[in-house]
Amino acid sequence: MAQPNKAPSSSPVCVIGSHFMVPQQLDLIVDRISSGILLITDINHKIIFKVKPCDSFIHERRVLLDVDDQPIVAMRDKSMTVHDGWYVFRGDSRSKSDMIFTTKKPRMIQLFKSDVNVFLANKTCSKNVCDFKVKGSWSKRNCTIYMGDTSTTIAQMSKMQLSENIVKFVNEKFKVTISPNVDFTFVITIIAIIEAMEDSGKKNKGVVQVVGGVTEVAGTILLL
Repeated sequence: MAQPNKAPSSSPVCVIGSHFMVPQQLDLIVDRISSGILLITDINHKIIFKVKPCDSFIHERRVLLDVDDQPIVAMRDKSMTVHDGWYVFRGDSRSKSDMIFTTKKPRMIQLFKSDVNVFLANKTCSKNVCDFKVKGSWSKRNCTIYMGDTSTTIAQMSKMQLSENIVKFVNEKFKVTISPNVDFTFVITIIAIIEAMEDSGKKNKGVVQVVGGVTEVAGTILLL
């Protein structure tokens, strides 16, 4: 089947705030410092955002911070869900009235892909129809964010090139190209959620399993 053409969005996309929109295409660099910690800069290496984990015993949480470490949005996973969903709130809130959007994987079992559906909290159409979707591969740094169930793109991830003056930890950095008049904070928030989901998936592979007196940890068998 032929792949649809990826046409950039020509309509404004405002989800978190209109002050996070610029009239020209925007390139941002995402640097995965460590598990759950992201540093987002422009192409001149000026810090724009930070993402930090603040997990609790029950939930995984991420907070998107501005350059002054003030929270812009808080992200929290949905407990007891088979679709690996997340909630996003304004500031550091956990109140339903401050919810901006939610995400979930379109399928319970999803191999080698990082597909995610995004649903706005104030949507008026069917709750089963996503407002945005992410398709692609996180491991290959090749994810695209689309408008709803269309081929219209609002952002595209891509690998950094060595010629772009990135030398150290190049595999932990990637570029995000955001269409004009698209809320770039919204885009970065989605990327932070996917990173958290992928990181959680890696952790689950190393979960200790005890069966019949034998413990298996990340492929190593230990007798109890």
